[in-house]
Amino acid sequence: MSPDLIARLVCPVTRGRLRLNENKDFLISDAASLAYPIRDGVPVLIVEEARHLDEAS
Repeated sequence: MSPDLIARLVCPVTRGRLRLNENKDFLISDAASLAYPIRDGVPVLIVEEARHLDEAS
């Protein structure tokens, strides 16, 4: 994912910034303690699809 796209995306819960995890397979919302999956290069920003940070590792 491009850094420009990541900078434009926000957490649907907090409207806060997201960051890409080390493996580049999740977008992390530190404010909500959620990890949103990236599937086939597409971020899935659906709360029901997100994992709690402790589950995402």
